[in-house]
Formats: sequence, C-alpha cells, structure tokens
Amino acid sequence: MRLLYSLLFYCLMPFVLLRMLWRSRLAPAYRRRWAERLGFFTAPADVRPLIWVHAVSVGETLAAAPVIEALLQRYPGHQLAVTTTTPTGSERVMALFGERVFHVYAPWDLPGAVRRFVRRLQPQLLLIMETELWPNMLHYSAAAGCRVVLANARLSARSAKGYARLGGLTRKMLGQLDCVACQARADGERFVELGLPRERLHLTGSIKFDLELGESLRREAAKLRGDLACEQRPVLVAASTHPGEDEQILDAFSALREQYPALLLVLVPRHPERFDSVAALCEARGWRVLRRSAGRAPAPADDILLGDTMGELLLLLSAARVAIIGGSLIEHGGHNVLEAAAWGAPVVTGPWMFNFEEISRLLVAEGGMIRLEQPQQLAATLLQLLDDEPRCQRMGAAGLKVVSENGGARERLLHLVAEQLPPP
Repeated sequence: MRLLYSLLFYCLMPFVLLRMLWRSRLAPAYRRRWAERLGFFTAPADVRPLIWVHAVSVGETLAAAPVIEALLQRYPGHQLAVTTTTPTGSERVMALFGERVFHVYAPWDLPGAVRRFVRRLQPQLLLIMETELWPNMLHYSAAAGCRVVLANARLSARSAKGYARLGGLTRKMLGQLDCVACQARADGERFVELGLPRERLHLTGSIKFDLELGESLRREAAKLRGDLACEQRPVLVAASTHPGEDEQILDAFSALREQYPALLLVLVPRHPERFDSVAALCEARGWRVLRRSAGRAPAPADDILLGDTMGELLLLLSAARVAIIGGSLIEHGGHNVLEAAAWGAPVVTGPWMFNFEEISRLLVAEGGMIRLEQPQQLAATLLQLLDDEPRCQRMGAAGLKVVSENGGARERLLHLVAEQLPPP
C-alpha cells in the first residue's frame, strides 16, 4: 500500500509543483527553497543528538512554541530541528526561535526525499504536532530507529472516516507511532478503532489550554485597547477568516452598525496572501479600512482595522468585546477558540467546529461560547451580546474558568517525551 501511495505521489508531483507556483502569485515564498522539500539541504554541523519537531503552519507552530521552549531548556545536550510546510509557519519559527533551532521545510512525502532528510538529520525523536501523518515520513523515521510521538493529537469523526478508507496503510502508520498524546477520549478511541495499539494511547488534554499571557503581552494589550478607544467604541474581532466568511461577517457588521454606529471591526484573514483581496472587498462595500501594518491607531472615521501583520492575533483578540472565530462559518472545521477565551472575551462560532470538538463542547457547556446552528444567525446573535453587557461578562468569566481548569497538558506531554528519549 505504501509503495502504491508513493507511486501515486510521484505521478501527482507535476500538479503539486503547479499548485506551489499558483500560490506563489500572492505569496512568492512558495517558489523558494524547493530543494529542502526534496530533502536537499545542509545539515547543522552540531554533533549533539537531535529532536525533530514537525509543525505544519502558523497554528501548529504557535501551539508547539511553549513545548519547543521547554525542550530547549530541559535538553541542552540535544539540538532541535523544527520543520514546517508553509512559508508563514517558517516565518513564525524564525521569529520565535531564531538560531536556537534549525529550521528546514519538511520534505514532500516521497521515498527519496524523506530518506535523504532522515539520513541528514539522524533524529532520535520525532514529535509530530496534532495529526500530520505521512506514510513515508513515519516509515523511514521508524526504520532509522527514531522514536515517534504524535503530540496534541486529535482526530475528528470526518477525518477518521477518511483514514478508514485507507485500511491497511492507516494501520501500518499507526503501528509506527510509539506514543500518541491525545487531546480527548473520543479522539483516542477513533485512533484505537483505526489500529493504534491501546497501550500507546495517552490522554493528555490539549496543550492549547496552557496559554500564558505574560506581563509584556498584557502591557501591549492595555496599549492596544487604548489605541482602539475600547471604552468609547465596542470592538468586534473576527479571527482567522477564510474565503466565504469575510462576506458573511461584513453582512453582519453592516446590520450591527445600524444599532452601534461606533462599532469597530477588527478583521484578521487566516492567510497573508488574502490581505489585499479582503481589504479590497471591505472597501468595495464602502467601509473605511485601516491596515494594522500602517502603524497608527484607528481614527473615529475608520470602520475596519485589517489585521495584516503576522503573529499578532492573540494580541488583537485582547481588544474584543465579542470574538468570532473563523473557519467555522464554512465547512473548514474551525480554529483555536482558547486565544479569545483566555482574554475573557465571549466567543461566537459557526456550526463547523469539528477540528476543536472537545474544546468547543467544554466552552459551550460552561457558557463561554455560542455555537450557531446556522451561519445566518450571526448578526442576531452578535446584536444580542452587544445589547447585554452582563451576559458578555458572564460568558467571559466562564471561558476563563474553562481555560484555567484544563491546563497541564504540556507537562504531561513532556513527561511522555522524556520516556521516549534514549538515555544520554
């Protein structure tokens, strides 16, 4: 099955390259450093044993950042390599860690590329964030004697059905995992049903609950709230939006402005290549748009602040009277709701939150989040919240309670990592 998969991947490579070129129209970084994706790069001269952390893009990198920081502190006798698949993920790794880690793009899952990659780095441990399972990556890592840990693992019912169609290939991949640190029991049971040996499953919770809002960030947040005049005008933050969601949010914003003329919308597209098109969409609807990258505070006449900077979403959410989480108004599966909840902001999502099912369930049950049954309910729900400040405060307190009561996953994961690393 893996050989057939590899043959198919080779056949699809022309289309993969064309897709990269297509994406590079708006994000030129996609046409750079292709050699790394084929396993050609200069490995660090450092002779210390190596831990390989694989984070896909920005979201996984930010979730992994505290874990990587802890690994750097606890294992000074090891070097760390961090791989991503997207340029934005690469930028975040370099911004957060600089030369303290070795960053390289993860290889395309081709036998030759992965073999070259593993041979160059010779990792002792591979830590894969969430559920980024690739047959050749797992096969050649395990064949080289590298221990493999799936960290912060989640598996929605939809994804499980997809893996089930691959039958033997999925069982083989799961058999090559030495440890799965799972977010929720339901996710873990799906892994076991697909073939993961139960003794390798560990329920650790989500490391995204271990969100730390440091003093420096809190000072920045206080300044931001002053810049946005949050005491005088309510702020609605729409985080990590995708195509098809911006239009829905702008429709709701238009309706809300009839009741709240001073309302400011902070709109943060998920992908940087969409910044210009989303700005153009807002302006075409008659709104005055200020880009965050302009470096000035919004004037009273500014209607929308476009979050067109990288790494500032957590900060921008600190200003939210109400936060809308993108990826949920379309069938994408949602994004991290805890970044808003950690600031005590009421959270509103669309119906499609299957990538964060357990976290969503906890927040809804406690009263910190509203999960719409239909996206068309967005404007009416937001209006109800803006009209009811005590309810917003109760929801914010409930969200904070959920975040504080579900921490500790990072330490549980690090304990499992320590068990998998060979003794020095």
